[in-house]
Amino acid sequence: MGSTQLEPVPEPKYWHLKTVLSDALDSEFAVGEILPNERELAARFGVARATLRQALEQLELEGRLQRRRGVGTTVAPPRMGVAVTDPEHSWPGAPGDAWQPVDAAEQTPPGAVARLLDMDPATSLHTVRRTRKTRGQPVATEVLYVPAAGVPGLAADAPPTGPARAHAVLRELQRLRLEGQDQAVELGSARADDAKQLDRLPGSPVLVVTTRYFSGGRTAAVAVATYRADTCRLTFGDATAPAVQLLAG
Repeated sequence: MGSTQLEPVPEPKYWHLKTVLSDALDSEFAVGEILPNERELAARFGVARATLRQALEQLELEGRLQRRRGVGTTVAPPRMGVAVTDPEHSWPGAPGDAWQPVDAAEQTPPGAVARLLDMDPATSLHTVRRTRKTRGQPVATEVLYVPAAGVPGLAADAPPTGPARAHAVLRELQRLRLEGQDQAVELGSARADDAKQLDRLPGSPVLVVTTRYFSGGRTAAVAVATYRADTCRLTFGDATAPAVQLLAG
């Protein structure tokens, strides 16, 4: 078989600009400093604003920049690693859990979650909403889906919504024997409600971690956690305990 010579592909203009901007961030700007507006930056580097936006978006994705409502684009602070996967594989809400319950209610699950739970998507279940913070800043949100059959001991007089109901569902869930769990990770875009919780713009890149909890030979609960993709790094430990690390600014 003959060989095929590939023609060199020129570096995209926005990618070269990203490198130049990255050097400028290191030498000219301090952590937390607000960058000049797009018009000024485009004029300084002699590029179109569309090219500049592409470079800025890439730097944001890499965690070098942060865009915040009412503030503008700032230089991101140093990152801090925070383990996401629980090495002991315990139920949500167990001692040492870093998540904070904020609300709970009964509602029908998304189709994908219903399939994971092998249930009719028209059937309502318990949903527990939780958040996670680092240094006082929200870094992740989560929705935990628990079928009613999985927590039969939930008191009938438990509050219909709110943190108290969330704690009640978590307590009942921990009465089950956890047989194992698995996780799937994918890149997604922040929905409006998640973006608001994470102080991001709707459509910003996020990392979605879906965890299935097994008990009694079936999927007893499903958690869908949304992390800021610009501050996340995936690491892997041994074969039985894959880990996800969050780099939180």
